[in-house]
Amino acid sequence: MKARGKKIAALTAYDASFASAMEQAGVDVILVGDSLGMVVQGQQTTLPVTLEQMIYHAAAVRRGAAKPLLLVDLPFMTYASIRQAEETAARLVREAGAQMVKLEGGQHRVDVVRALTLQDIPVCAHLGLLPQSIHRLGGYKVQGRDGRSAQRLIDDALLLQNAGASMLVLECVPAILASEITQALSIPTIGIGAGAGCDGQVLVSYDMLGLTTHCPNFCKNFLTDAHGIREAFTRYVADVRDLRFPAAEHCY
Repeated sequence: MKARGKKIAALTAYDASFASAMEQAGVDVILVGDSLGMVVQGQQTTLPVTLEQMIYHAAAVRRGAAKPLLLVDLPFMTYASIRQAEETAARLVREAGAQMVKLEGGQHRVDVVRALTLQDIPVCAHLGLLPQSIHRLGGYKVQGRDGRSAQRLIDDALLLQNAGASMLVLECVPAILASEITQALSIPTIGIGAGAGCDGQVLVSYDMLGLTTHCPNFCKNFLTDAHGIREAFTRYVADVRDLRFPAAEHCY
């Protein structure tokens, strides 16, 4: 899709019913995110989510949708070492049907990405705002605003690609920087609050349906004027494909 210039539409799902509706709407990638800790469990961060919970929700999503690529987060502190990452990813593949796993971090995750790739487990990297590092970052803030941090993101993206990453999520980075990273990589980039220059977009489904109490600035309520959730998903896919989303007001 990147090579053809066709935008990739991704959404998060945590259960079979939403996954089925997304499949019917034409969603390309379903992410079972550790965001479930906040939007499903009511936690303040993603940090309390366990591997067992990720397996449970990912398996439910897999039963609900067969066609979209199933991408599943490695939860906090389940990939601190290569051996632990291999065991965690293997369980997500075996028990939940994951086709790709996602992990957060840059240069310090290169060895983990390389090891998983050597075990034939596709990896999606994640740069920019890292929810699992929220205490170190000091809050949910846009990343890469100054020259030094922007260059670090570019360098990290290239290192992760060279280590074998198959895809890269860019979260809450300036649109110009995300476009530069996208053009520098051969693998697809998926933006969330990273502008329209990425190869695709992802949103937390509860956010884009207006179900959360605070919708991020980069989000849009697709349920407004839609006749149900499935139509909201269909509108999202169409808007991503036709470059109507994200618009200027959804970018940094």
